[in-house]
Amino acid sequence: MSKLTYNAVMKRQIITSLLKWKDSPLRKPLVLKGARQVGKTYILKIFGKNFQRYHYFDFEKQRDLNKIFQVDLNPLRIVKELSFYLHTPIDIKNDLIIFDEIQACPQALTSLKYFCEDMPELALCAAGSLLGIHLNSESYPVGKVDELNLYPLSFAEFLEAANDDGLQYLQNINLQSQISEVVHTHLCQQLKTFFITGGLPEIVNNYINGLKTANSVSDELIILQNVRAQQEVLVKAYLADMAKHAGKTNAMHVERIWHAVGAQLAQVHDASSMRFRFKDIVTGINRYSRLVHAIDWLNGAGLIIKNNVITTAALPVAAYAKEGFFKLFMFDIGILGAILNLVPETIMNYDYGTYKGYFVENFVAQEFITSGLVQLYTWQSKTAEIEFVREINGEIIPIEVKSGNITRAKSLKSFIERYHPAYSIVLSNKNFYIDSVRNVHFYPLYLAAQIPLATFS
Repeated sequence: MSKLTYNAVMKRQIITSLLKWKDSPLRKPLVLKGARQVGKTYILKIFGKNFQRYHYFDFEKQRDLNKIFQVDLNPLRIVKELSFYLHTPIDIKNDLIIFDEIQACPQALTSLKYFCEDMPELALCAAGSLLGIHLNSESYPVGKVDELNLYPLSFAEFLEAANDDGLQYLQNINLQSQISEVVHTHLCQQLKTFFITGGLPEIVNNYINGLKTANSVSDELIILQNVRAQQEVLVKAYLADMAKHAGKTNAMHVERIWHAVGAQLAQVHDASSMRFRFKDIVTGINRYSRLVHAIDWLNGAGLIIKNNVITTAALPVAAYAKEGFFKLFMFDIGILGAILNLVPETIMNYDYGTYKGYFVENFVAQEFITSGLVQLYTWQSKTAEIEFVREINGEIIPIEVKSGNITRAKSLKSFIERYHPAYSIVLSNKNFYIDSVRNVHFYPLYLAAQIPLATFS
């Protein structure tokens, strides 16, 4: 059984960015974006402890707040009325105001423009579901706000939440490092657990809390089964949000595409995985142009990850991406497992030699996004595919993803012969190793977010 202890305060890497925003002389009101259940409220309240005081307003629960914004959008009047609402003074220069679930009050979203222009000294953070903010385009104060995106926990954040000693090896590794087999085996095992829990904070928290009373492997399995049941409830909640926000016709398309992401990934078991297929998702529709709005809606809502297909690996990479050619991944690997009805035993009992490659690829995509990449790309030719290509220090670097220990890759050989990259990366279950003769870096899967590793200096 995993030896983990509960961390009462779940640390998130985004705190560093929030502190930079706090200290910036050019800061504007901040909009923290993210899908539901990624921890926006939690992180803003933790961040609020860096101020003299923070004042929290929830527009979904406190519907009467809307009246304050219906009179006008004068920041000074609004702050006075918010202070009266709380029966607490608000110090404009030293306090933080948090507007949560701001999508429930479009006028409050619009007011951020006037807070930027007329009260720049006030620290104001707004958070809301991308499902709602995405639709309030007319109310959105373009150019008058700063933005940060919050994603599900990365694998490193999962280890930190669990107080796992393996975290130090992720944080300190460089190109000269070695990872002992004991540590490597442990991190691979923890990665399989992460494949089940995913990175939604409440799910991770419930898992770690449950381990406090677990005494055996069977106890842990029960906890993971409970995790899957909680994720299934969340899937229903996401579907309900789609029905609420997308409109009747579009909601049907959105829901079917979302389910198709998992289904299409699951149908691919080898390196021949191709682009997303539109046929048979919605009866009578087999073209991208008919489903583009639903796909953009899911992408804007933060519920999918888009990986653009390129057939030419040259700079700038974005110039070679074609509209309508892409692969889609789920925003959280735990939710992917729930949608596909994969029981935890299936994941924990598979050795990596037969493990489902689509899970591994989805994990890597999720790690890349949470580590700060804005856009992902995959390279495909008629007979070959490189799961990810990235521009690193002015070079296009191929990143091959393997689910097991076998790292021979015909596609990578084809790419190297065609484009002669400075070096290549293979992510797999193998331990960390640099092949200086072939210029191939073999990274364990759990190091995906650490790419590129630096040379020790």
